[in-house]
Amino acid sequence: MRKSITVAGLGVLAVLLMAGCSDSSSTPVAKNAPEPSTVSAATPETITGKSAFWPMYKAAHNWAPDIVLIRLTAKPLPGFKNEAGKAPLWEAAFGSPSLHQYRIFTNSIATVPPAVFKGVTGGLAMPWGGETRDAMAIDLTQFNVDSDAAYQTGAGLAGDWLKKNPGKQLASLEVGETYRFQGPVWYLQWGDKKAGYSALIDANSGKNLNRK
Repeated sequence: MRKSITVAGLGVLAVLLMAGCSDSSSTPVAKNAPEPSTVSAATPETITGKSAFWPMYKAAHNWAPDIVLIRLTAKPLPGFKNEAGKAPLWEAAFGSPSLHQYRIFTNSIATVPPAVFKGVTGGLAMPWGGETRDAMAIDLTQFNVDSDAAYQTGAGLAGDWLKKNPGKQLASLEVGETYRFQGPVWYLQWGDKKAGYSALIDANSGKNLNRK
């Protein structure tokens, strides 16, 4: 029986907001004084799967200490592009064997109303019957290859197909574990399953698992 990895309790960061008040006796500002410069917020950068995963894991661990990761998936977000193994939104499915429940957590780099909020968000707990042959708990000790590295390997394998099918975007990028492999595997899909190219990358070693 695999044991889930535990983490220490999270600290709470208190932010104090201070508001200044004006004084009518203060020295007036010169009429020709320059306007304060305004700096626009930089566009947030997309992130890798492992970067998005750990904050979700910590939040899920507060829900149930015995959580196991079932699936980690890159998701699209309006206004951003999923490129080179990075995404603006990641979704993780966690299961709790003791509670017989699972929850979906998301980690987004931006808020996109009405449903997506920046940072980590946890969904409702749902009934869970436990692991299956096709949806096993991911062994986190073997989750060593990040999504950008998996993408580089997968894109190399798909090179010839992509040349013949220009413009085809990566449709799926996720990591999971099934009975068919010895550990977690990154799954990449360009196009669709009927007329596309898929790649399987070992999430522990980074090796190509596609059948020859």
